[in-house]
Amino acid sequence: MKKIAAGLAVSLLAVALWGPSDGYAKKTSVAEIDQQLKKLQQEVQAAKAAQEQAAAKTQEAQHYKNKTTLNLEYVLSQIEEVKGKMDTTSAKIASTEESLTATATELDEAEERVEARSKLLESRVRLMYTDGAVSYLDVLLSSKSFTDFLDRADSLKMIVDQDQDLLVQHKQDKQIVIEKKQELEGQYAQAKQLYTELEGQRSLLKEKEAEKQELIAYYDDEIQENGEISAEQEAKLVQLASERSTLEKQKNQLKAEEAARKAAAAKAEAARRAAAAAAAAKKAAAASSAPASSSYIGGNGPFLLPVGQARISSGYGKRTHPVTGEVGKMHTGVDFAVPQGTNIHAADSGTVLVAEWWSGYGYCVIVDHGGGVWTLYGHIREGGLRVSAGDKVDRGQVIAESGSTGRSTGPHLHFEVRVDGVTVDPMPYL
Repeated sequence: MKKIAAGLAVSLLAVALWGPSDGYAKKTSVAEIDQQLKKLQQEVQAAKAAQEQAAAKTQEAQHYKNKTTLNLEYVLSQIEEVKGKMDTTSAKIASTEESLTATATELDEAEERVEARSKLLESRVRLMYTDGAVSYLDVLLSSKSFTDFLDRADSLKMIVDQDQDLLVQHKQDKQIVIEKKQELEGQYAQAKQLYTELEGQRSLLKEKEAEKQELIAYYDDEIQENGEISAEQEAKLVQLASERSTLEKQKNQLKAEEAARKAAAAKAEAARRAAAAAAAAKKAAAASSAPASSSYIGGNGPFLLPVGQARISSGYGKRTHPVTGEVGKMHTGVDFAVPQGTNIHAADSGTVLVAEWWSGYGYCVIVDHGGGVWTLYGHIREGGLRVSAGDKVDRGQVIAESGSTGRSTGPHLHFEVRVDGVTVDPMPYL
């Protein structure tokens, strides 16, 4: 919805700006054109505010995306940790199951031994029952001699000891096996419970992972959406500057019609510009005969170098953006590496269209040289503007001081040449 609203805003703005253009020729009052310029300036401020707001939202979304990404990495590490614990617990469960199987076998064997002893005891009881109850004393008293008595006493003792031993072993075997089985069943239950808890914990972490992934996707959409809004506002600012240029031209035309002196002054200015261009060409031709240096530039174009012979730190064309890191980003001008506070000169005479903060350019000056040709001077230091919108400037006049405002990595001058609002390579013009 934001994208549609922004697109409609641009369309409506284009209709508002370009629709009544035919009517401007009918205006006869400079005051009316000034009123139009004032309204246009308000629209410029609104467009810049929308662009700054989009940039702020982009920065905020990037901050939260980075934070969410770190949280996601932590959650993923927790998932791996829990998975390791689950693997260990699963191995313990398998080992306990094997032990339970072995214990069950031992319990079966013990029960078989108990059963065998029980049968032995039962057979003895049954024998005593069928033959009649015979006491140990009767057995001893029926001895025929003392030797027989001793033999019978030893035999009785062996029988008693054997019976007692059978009973003790019977109890011990059964109790040991039962206790071991109970212990293993407890361990098995604990391991199963731990595995269930870990599985629940892993499910929660998986839900958190999905939540973080959704948030990252949301912030990516926010960044892309606000980037598109910023680009739309940039196009809107160019349109507004074009409209301002048209109004300024018509204002100048009205002033020329109102005073013949202005017409004469315009002719004189044209002659001066031609002379200045010839002088510049002559100077450039003389400079071309001197040894060339790869660190400094100077050509045979009609415009003066805005900061003298300065090193070019970044040329016109596609590059990796030094601030955002975006690959293949179009660099719309030429960057001159100069210290903070270096004087910036008008490349040629003309009318100042813009002299204020201008989006990513920071403080910026745009000069209209006529014929649809503009020059733009960006990243001017705070307090470094020396002209205002509507001012007439001469070729070589100091219009500002270099700085590093807007999207900039350090002090330099960003210089553009625009023809009918579209950027072109400035080098052939210098």
